[in-house]
Amino acid sequence: MAERPTARAAITALTTEFEELTSGCGAPDDTGDGPLSWAGYGESRARATARTGEEESVVHGIASLGGRFCVLVSFEFGFLGGSLGQRTGDRLVAAYEAARTRGLPLVSLIATGGSRMQEGMVALTQLQRVARASARLRAAGPAQIAVLRDPTTGGGWATLGAGADVILALPGAQVGFAGSRVRPPDADPHAYTAEGQLAAGQVDAVVPPDELPRTVGRWLRALHLPDAPEPPAPVPEALSTAGLPVTGTDAVRQARSPSRPRAEAYLDAYFAYRLPLVGDRCGGTDPGLLAGFGGRDRRSIAYVAQCGTAIRPAGYRTAARVIRLADRIGVPVLTLIDTPGAANDAAAERAGAGAAIADAFAAMAEARVPVTTLVIGEGGSGGALALAAPGNTHVTRDSYFSVIAPELAAAILKRTPDEVHATADQLRLRPQDLVELGFARSVVGPPGE
Repeated sequence: MAERPTARAAITALTTEFEELTSGCGAPDDTGDGPLSWAGYGESRARATARTGEEESVVHGIASLGGRFCVLVSFEFGFLGGSLGQRTGDRLVAAYEAARTRGLPLVSLIATGGSRMQEGMVALTQLQRVARASARLRAAGPAQIAVLRDPTTGGGWATLGAGADVILALPGAQVGFAGSRVRPPDADPHAYTAEGQLAAGQVDAVVPPDELPRTVGRWLRALHLPDAPEPPAPVPEALSTAGLPVTGTDAVRQARSPSRPRAEAYLDAYFAYRLPLVGDRCGGTDPGLLAGFGGRDRRSIAYVAQCGTAIRPAGYRTAARVIRLADRIGVPVLTLIDTPGAANDAAAERAGAGAAIADAFAAMAEARVPVTTLVIGEGGSGGALALAAPGNTHVTRDSYFSVIAPELAAAILKRTPDEVHATADQLRLRPQDLVELGFARSVVGPPGE
């Protein structure tokens, strides 16, 4: 196995501008064998210092990446496995407080085996201290970004790692609450890797080491707290040259056309680059929903885009997570609506479809930042409406929005199949109808119109 980078090597690989902070770290530990009088603990610490040149398992300071400053924390795995003891907790709390008082985001380069056994419950309770400091920083606004190195396990994963707003991981890193020496013998090893955690919606991206400086720098720019309230995100231009539909059935047919431009095309045309956020942090992902932050005209804009499929509970929870993060840091939001509705199969119901949709509605209702919505295809009932901005929703010519699909409406009303067309007209779901009804502000055309 290749030798793990030291804490300072990890810092150097990310940035050349780093000023170490020592305030709040306390004096070097001279308490011998620690709070438990663990025989040989003092000697183990002395050997770790001699080997690494560090007095504890974390280093922290002020760094600059991509033109933005942050508080940077880096773990030294060579110091007792990067474990968390009382003095580690002192340094981590000092780092969080420095970020809070300076109004800076916190970036953590994590490599830890968990809590330090030689300090027993004194070590374990450091997790409560870290969680409290993290909550204080979150309440103040600045974002938290975690970079998961190898390994990231135990309390370090369950606080600094999984508790961050954005979670990046290095390829092949061991990531999990249970380390390799304590997990069940028949455990699936993929579940404890960065790639496995990405698939499970616990990690936002697996980033190769050579791409990490640019990626973290972009995230720092995207999550920068603006100096003044941001204006709404511009309404995207339509990518289709379709004309206005004559009938309700025409509107539905155009919106369901397989050749119609989809969310990926709209996002690519709208943003210079995108930084995806993946998963609901509850073990679920939804490939039918794209979310994250993007750069446009030197601005940061959060996005949530439906991709034409039925949205699953994990998708709504992911959307709510992104909207709340954008709201906390003052970044406007763009949502793209395109779904026949919420997934309503048994698996979706067991996964809490109703609660997830309710949470998405709540996140939109609570948002203080401006939200811009463009309906680019199907607007299927409440499953679509949950992510539509009240008062700032726009529609393309090849879209529709309806309380329910016309086929289902006819079935509920006990109408025959040949009455579906008339039902579609009665629902007034065409783009021009939506403007006339006051639901949409405008019908958006292609560039130049």
